[in-house]
Amino acid sequence: MSSVKNRTVEKEADEIDLGRLVGELIDHRKLIISVTALFTLIALLYALFATPIYQADALLQVEQKQGNAILNSLSQMLPDSQPQSAPEIALLQSRMILGKTVDDLNLQAKIEQSYFPLLGKGWARLVGEKKGILVVSRLYLSSDSNTEIPKLKLKVKDANNYIVTFNDHEFEGKVGVLLDSNGISLKVDSIEAKPGTEFVISYVSKLQAITDLQEIFSVADQGKDTGILSLSLTGPDPLLLEKTLNSISNNYLAQNVARQAAQDAKSLEFLNQQLPKVRNDLDIAEDKLNQYRRQKDSVDLSLEAKSVLEQIVNVDNQLNELTFRESEISQLYTKEHPTYKALMEKRKTLQDEKAKLNERVSAMPKTQQDILQLSRDVDSGQAVYMQLLNRQQELNIAKSSAIGNVRIIDDAVSQPKPVKPKKIIIVLVGIVLGGMISIGIVLLRIFLRRGIESPEQLEELGINVYASIPISETFANKTLQNTKLRRKAGSEYQSFLAVDNPADLAIEAIRGLRTSLHFAMMEARNNVLMISGASPNAGKTFVSSNLAAIIAQTGKKVLFIDTDMRKGYTHKLFNLSNDNGLSDVLSGKIEVSKAIKKVSSAGFDYISRGMVPPNPAELLMHRRLGELITLVSQSYDIVILDTPPILAVTDAAIIGNYVGTTLLIARFEQNTTKEIEVSFKRFEQSGVIVKGCILNGVVKKASSYYSYGYSHYGYSYTDKN
Repeated sequence: MSSVKNRTVEKEADEIDLGRLVGELIDHRKLIISVTALFTLIALLYALFATPIYQADALLQVEQKQGNAILNSLSQMLPDSQPQSAPEIALLQSRMILGKTVDDLNLQAKIEQSYFPLLGKGWARLVGEKKGILVVSRLYLSSDSNTEIPKLKLKVKDANNYIVTFNDHEFEGKVGVLLDSNGISLKVDSIEAKPGTEFVISYVSKLQAITDLQEIFSVADQGKDTGILSLSLTGPDPLLLEKTLNSISNNYLAQNVARQAAQDAKSLEFLNQQLPKVRNDLDIAEDKLNQYRRQKDSVDLSLEAKSVLEQIVNVDNQLNELTFRESEISQLYTKEHPTYKALMEKRKTLQDEKAKLNERVSAMPKTQQDILQLSRDVDSGQAVYMQLLNRQQELNIAKSSAIGNVRIIDDAVSQPKPVKPKKIIIVLVGIVLGGMISIGIVLLRIFLRRGIESPEQLEELGINVYASIPISETFANKTLQNTKLRRKAGSEYQSFLAVDNPADLAIEAIRGLRTSLHFAMMEARNNVLMISGASPNAGKTFVSSNLAAIIAQTGKKVLFIDTDMRKGYTHKLFNLSNDNGLSDVLSGKIEVSKAIKKVSSAGFDYISRGMVPPNPAELLMHRRLGELITLVSQSYDIVILDTPPILAVTDAAIIGNYVGTTLLIARFEQNTTKEIEVSFKRFEQSGVIVKGCILNGVVKKASSYYSYGYSHYGYSYTDKN
């Protein structure tokens, strides 16, 4: 029957061991502090060296046109109705307005001073170095590619001279003089920079310049239907921001005025064409009337005819006014609107009245009709002419005094303090991000960790844990720094700990192991103890050698045999010769008595591995091994065998058939429970029953302190005076 029992451990899926989690964070505090400090440092450097971004603000007022009160109230009640300022905002952000600004300020020319990469610009700002100023009024660079932005380098010689490098060609230029040569058209108006300062000048397309301006330009409505628009522009140069934003405001105001005056200009143009025609028609009508009166010897109208004439002229004037009114209303309302319908009804009424008056005229004598008709043409023509003349004067006044419905309330002003970067926020973000990433790394390490962390994990598999040996105090720091590194066997312990520091915690734990072994070996078939492991570097040699020394200190006769004929290194640990070892005994070259050496410092006998044989497994299967173990078991109180790992070679399984007690070494956080379980089954397949396991190299952790169980038997001696 297998000694390893598969036990089903029921755990709640939702259970979170907060204590263990807190302990893991405490254990990895150095990692958390280091990562957090690194991110904080990066955030601090970024906050110090990042280019400050300023913001310029301006305020505009757009006066809303007076419309129908009922319609305005209805639009406010509709949830999806568009704000009245939305068209103005779209107009401000249009390519028409921004393109005019790009042309006015020559924003297609991008001028940047050259600094040392990454940190140069920030360092120059921190030391108070004044930024160079280069004013370019004209720039054109030819380019063979449509995608590549042409660039040139300008190096300042002095305040009036400079050197230009373009397409591997150098040109000298002067301030105020146009440089036009080899695809370059450049005019520099002024230079305010130290000699030797370099600038990189690039020429982007107009569309790209407009797009770049749209990205940093924003318009916001200060409130629903208030007509107040807030304009803002962000960038590294506060003076350029003010100039650019003022230019946008002025261009928007100019187009608004032009838009308002355009309608008056069109109407005025029409009136200027119609007035001469109306005046000519009026002169013709007056000539006809005068000529008719001369022919008829100054025939006058009767009182009735005069009354009818006044009424007809009055009706005609009203109809003409309705015509002007209709032209204005048709721009605001549809024909179904009540105002438009009322106008049409009034027109119909006047036309009906005019028809009745015409019937009265038809009943008059022929002479009176003619005089009446000619007089009506003159009076109506005069009235129309006066109306058009008045309208012309009104449009002239409106055109000359057009101010639009836009008013600049606040001119552009740059804020004295930069809006970006927010240094405090960036540092806090760095701290939080560093903490989150470090904690994430810790959680990831916990998730990926598969090694044995507590004796409970072995006992859940039915494996007895005879001892939990903490990491040696002497080599604790070295072990913690190299938990992930695989070192050569024996490099971990270069000295014999039981002799050098007998009060070490690891030695105290091995003393406890000696007591447990006393009872474990009482029912064994012989006094031979074999110590093996699942993998190299588990601490088999450390535990077995120090155990031999501790048992020998009790006065018992102990023999320690290094059975690892492949990589055994105990002769180096004891500073003894490797000659006449186990391999020589098993091959029959020497007697057992010649192979036994004395470790005087520890007080026990020792058989080294000897020279490395070509066939270690065949030597172990020879009958001489059984004879050797039988012989030494009779001569010594206890025989301890240090064997190779079972998962690496089968040597331990062969040796296990001759020994009475077998123990496995499991390394803390290095060996997995699966490895130990497989090792137990390997021994069982060979007929070897493993008594239990020793957990070696236990590190005292806060996660173990806050969890349940052994706490790894952590104690120490202290001297108190």
